[in-house]
Amino acid sequence: MTKHNDALEGLNKHIPLREKLIATHKSINEIFPFIVRIAITIYDHETGLLKTYLHSSGGDTPLEHYQTLLDDAPSLKEILKKGVPRVTNNLLTFEDGKHEHTKRIGRQGYAASYTLPMFNQGKFFGFIFFNSNETDVFTENVLCQIDIYSHMISLMVINELTSIQTLTAAVKTTESITNVRDPETGSHLDRMSRYSRMIAVTLADKYNLDDGYIEHLFMFSPLHDIGKIGIPDNILLKPDKLSKTEKITMESHARIGREMIDDLLRNFGLESIEYMNMLRNITEFHHETVDGTGYPSGIKGDEIPLEARIVAVADVFDALTSKRPYKEAWTNEKAIQHLKKLMGKTLDQDCVNALIKNIDQIEQIQNQFNESLYG
Repeated sequence: MTKHNDALEGLNKHIPLREKLIATHKSINEIFPFIVRIAITIYDHETGLLKTYLHSSGGDTPLEHYQTLLDDAPSLKEILKKGVPRVTNNLLTFEDGKHEHTKRIGRQGYAASYTLPMFNQGKFFGFIFFNSNETDVFTENVLCQIDIYSHMISLMVINELTSIQTLTAAVKTTESITNVRDPETGSHLDRMSRYSRMIAVTLADKYNLDDGYIEHLFMFSPLHDIGKIGIPDNILLKPDKLSKTEKITMESHARIGREMIDDLLRNFGLESIEYMNMLRNITEFHHETVDGTGYPSGIKGDEIPLEARIVAVADVFDALTSKRPYKEAWTNEKAIQHLKKLMGKTLDQDCVNALIKNIDQIEQIQNQFNESLYG
């Protein structure tokens, strides 16, 4: 009997998706050493944005924390239109490209690339890029073998993202079954999740945040108040000031949310997926304050996980600038002035400053996800 080492044995382990991508890249390099980078972008159908997500290239990060409208990437849009991958065997022809992503790739010195669209049940959800440090290497024979790897990578990404979408759907279904009527609208969740992502991108360099962290923060932030499912309507919807006892009940939604997330992750078998502690932290700690007066644990400053500090700022800002049954919407200027007063007391200073720096993006998000007659 002949011994054989499985080059992809690492994929059988409970390891993060990025480590699986790196293991796959290592296996490919044994056959094609000229492939120096594999990168994945994912597509947001609601905004038309294409966002960097994962890559396997170590220190080479020409497009980290990057997003662009698919409409502003005509060569990629053409791939979708034709429905076939794109082979570029000499990237020198793109050195003088007009678009920022083209310029960054050109500056990195990649010599050739192979780009494939990814689909899940016929729906486009992103691209896989194979970059080479040599020109004229993507022959028909090479491409036939890479295609097998590309579909495997696509399935790994689909598996993880679908699991998260399943979890989110389960939460929404639970809300429907229990007839929770929270005054916060779907548009609020659309906006605050994008504010959260915007803050994370701005803080990425300071806190060494990768694209996986940023994208999972975007996906998980709408679940921050899941624990309100367990709060009685007479308290959740009370228009007047809560009594001391009612306030204690309302504040229990943070603990309830954490317990619900633990149960959901266990029941759906999702505990091993990377960044799930981020989801736990967001639901439990998004009402903690930097001065230690928050709940449920009274932790303060850097004791509060960064993702919870980010979501807190995004949530408060959108609450201030949104119309509620008990208040009119504040202007952005008034809301920002209020955030500055809370900065360093209840809200994290870095997170507030990161939001303030991006007023143009804030206005774009508000215009795209504005309140309607139906919320």
